[in-house]
Amino acid sequence: MRHLKILEYALSSLFRRKYRNLSIVAVYALTIGILASILFLTHSLKTEATYLLHDAPELIVQKISAGRHDLIPSEYTEKISTIPGVGSAEPRYWGYYYDSLTHSNYTLIGIDDTIPGLSLLEGKMPSVSGECAVGAGVGHARIAGTGDTITLFNSKDTPVVFHIAGVFRSESNILTNDLIVMGEKDFLHFFELPAGRSTDITVSVNNPNEIATIAGKIKKLYPDTRPITKSEIIRTYDAVFNWRSGMMLTIFSSALIAFCILAWDKATGISAEEKHEIGILKAIGWDTADILELKFWEGIVISLTSLLVGLIAAFIHVFFLNAPILTPVIKGWSVLFPDFRLTPYIDIYQIFVLAFLTVTPYVASTIIPSWKTAITDPENVMRN
Repeated sequence: MRHLKILEYALSSLFRRKYRNLSIVAVYALTIGILASILFLTHSLKTEATYLLHDAPELIVQKISAGRHDLIPSEYTEKISTIPGVGSAEPRYWGYYYDSLTHSNYTLIGIDDTIPGLSLLEGKMPSVSGECAVGAGVGHARIAGTGDTITLFNSKDTPVVFHIAGVFRSESNILTNDLIVMGEKDFLHFFELPAGRSTDITVSVNNPNEIATIAGKIKKLYPDTRPITKSEIIRTYDAVFNWRSGMMLTIFSSALIAFCILAWDKATGISAEEKHEIGILKAIGWDTADILELKFWEGIVISLTSLLVGLIAAFIHVFFLNAPILTPVIKGWSVLFPDFRLTPYIDIYQIFVLAFLTVTPYVASTIIPSWKTAITDPENVMRN
């Protein structure tokens, strides 16, 4: 009951100085909201990328010409498949298409079978010439669904009409949102690729421990190729998102500096009104421990309120408003895609660290100056 009464008095004390405390909460919550938005967006994109790469091949082989990615001959596939330890080697057909109608960049894939990691939302995968399956983002951008048609313009600016056989999804919105899947022959005809060439080669390895060895053998067999392992792609995603989030944290460091100034101002002293209040409480019989508990509850209430408001604001900003402030920098390439909504993925560890780095300094900066006043003689405090 004693602790509850102290908490009740702390709340009433905060309410008496409501405008001052509301301004502190606003600045505090803004700082936490900015930092949390960057962490939420980065973690969500990294999780999306992890789902995207879950069913990716262990090894991708690209042909390099003049330092750039080039079409790879089909005979490479046959020789790579004969390397000991290689389970299979398959040519892969994919490319990019810019839709001037919606100002979006689509990914086109040519298949002769289903793609791992994709499941249809409705309809079916393309089975005959002239059919395609699209991602939800493409369907939304072109206002089309199963049973409708979609018109694309080939390299000769000739319109090609495809019948939408299905709309599909996967655990990663990034993977399916901008995707158009069609038959392999339709893909080759649409982009007019030369016979016996593919975009790259996917290689499955029987023993995961031999992936680096197989990549070395392929590079030795074909020096003009670049074998890329799944682990290298994952590390690249992590490095890119970590770099971009770090850059954003640097840009918004002014908000963090403002919070540090606020905490330092609290730590350097308390107002005359608060000193007078502490002196009165000491005079009527409050112990120093009671004063410190009072100030502890005041700091906790302001900190946790600010933390909760900041986290809610960051969650709404990222997962409901699609982070309009941060998206152009963190996503980068994805601003050309049809708009897609991120799936909420929250790292509890990040929230704990953010809370520790923001709540602890503020509570400490509230208690320390109060302790200095509480151990002073009440008469001197009230006289000053």
